[in-house]
Amino acid sequence: MSMTGGHGDMREMGERQHISGYCRCESMNALCVIADGVDECVKAVREELRRGAHCIKIMASGGVVSPTDPIWMNQFREDEIRSIVGECTDRRTYVSAHCHPASAIRRCVEFGVRCIEHGTLMDAETAEYVAEKGAYVVPTLAIGFALKEAGAQLGLPPASREKVDVVFEQTLLGLEHMRRAGIKLGFGTDLLGETYVQQCREFTIRSEVFSSLEILRQATSISAEILMKQDELGCVRAGAYADLIVVNGDPLADLSLLAADGTQVPLVVRDGEIVKNRLEQAA
Repeated sequence: MSMTGGHGDMREMGERQHISGYCRCESMNALCVIADGVDECVKAVREELRRGAHCIKIMASGGVVSPTDPIWMNQFREDEIRSIVGECTDRRTYVSAHCHPASAIRRCVEFGVRCIEHGTLMDAETAEYVAEKGAYVVPTLAIGFALKEAGAQLGLPPASREKVDVVFEQTLLGLEHMRRAGIKLGFGTDLLGETYVQQCREFTIRSEVFSSLEILRQATSISAEILMKQDELGCVRAGAYADLIVVNGDPLADLSLLAADGTQVPLVVRDGEIVKNRLEQAA
């Protein structure tokens, strides 16, 4: 969900297409619902949950690819965010928030958001606050590196590439603040199209700050906690989904095994069903 002029509003500055009321925005080739004010936010959340959404993500700060909002901009008012959180709480689900600047991160956590997406400009004080409140963060590091390396080739305009530079410079420092504060981190993705093949880079990038064991927990049990499915996912126990892999080697000793585009994972079991089996080839 985005407010008008927020990170999910992909209209160029000169476009005059008017958005009136709650809009799902298919006509704008966007990925967001646009909603302004408490009434529209409540209606939008209820509609998305009715349609089967498992949680609600809000755009709570400026972003890289959106054309009209600065990266430092806080988005949605307090009453709007609290209304969204309230509706999700009533549905026994949660809200996550796209946030880059520390100011947006802090206010979202204060207003009840469960999980921060990206969090690239996290500072030490905000990290301590997030940890104290028990909120989660899902850093999406692979896309930052991908856009830094190949933004122009991927079609990013100059203004967006400048935003990439801003967040990229702080990425690992922000991650270090999260580690020191003890924030629980999950795994996610912000990759689209041809960049999706870089998802596994997340393991090696995080290894600049975290141990292999910490990263494996982030990718499994902590991510399951974020989804409120810790008894079903991210664990090996009776009654849980049998989501299992076999790795050619010990990822605790060499985490790059998980960043090799699946070449070192000969067996994949999803919910008890074998979906990939190359064990004989591996032998």
